[in-house]
Amino acid sequence: MKFAVVVFPGSNCDHDAHYAAEQVFGQQASFVWHKETSLGDADAVILPGGFAHGDYLRTGAIARFSPIMADVKRFAANGGPVLGICNGFQVLLEAGLLPGAMLRNKSVKFLCEHVDIRVEQTDTPFTQAAAPGQVLSIPIAHGEGNYYAEPDVLDRLEKNRQVVFRYVANPNGSANDIAGLCNETRNVVGLMPHPERACELAVGSADGRVFFESVIQFVKAGHDSRSRLAGAR
Repeated sequence: MKFAVVVFPGSNCDHDAHYAAEQVFGQQASFVWHKETSLGDADAVILPGGFAHGDYLRTGAIARFSPIMADVKRFAANGGPVLGICNGFQVLLEAGLLPGAMLRNKSVKFLCEHVDIRVEQTDTPFTQAAAPGQVLSIPIAHGEGNYYAEPDVLDRLEKNRQVVFRYVANPNGSANDIAGLCNETRNVVGLMPHPERACELAVGSADGRVFFESVIQFVKAGHDSRSRLAGAR
């Protein structure tokens, strides 16, 4: 399968995602500069971590206007699997592909450590190889990872089972211990922890492998994302 890794000015985890896809899992991966207008023939899209446009204004606030985002939205609307990691999650929020916003961490400090997150839903392209309730050790590295949404939005997320990951011990103050979400059609997933940095035991954890294993299975099986994910509910 083919991964497209979108690169914004200030992205710094793009090579990590590319390395995981190609070197760890033996798939094809290509970098897509934010000024390009096409994702090409990608089977899955990754918006990587980093500091897009220096995090000016708000994290992801400028990146949402990058030319490539129009094709990311098209790809997502057609059911294509999209994963936003850390800054990529923030971009998805700013672009309206996922609901809510990010605030400064409750501690007002940048956090860089391994955390445990629990898999709440397995009917997404990035979690289908996981077990319900499985706890993953995944590193975080963020200053604005404190997820916020209005109470009615949080209620809707819970009702629709869109909370895909929760922190076992909340490091940043995120509402409802939310570490990651999906959209209503379940093909767009965003999370603050970095699975691409946890694909080999040499770096402290290989729990992030489940994300790549899941989407590889999902794509290779052939899919109509909307009908397939809807049928898994």
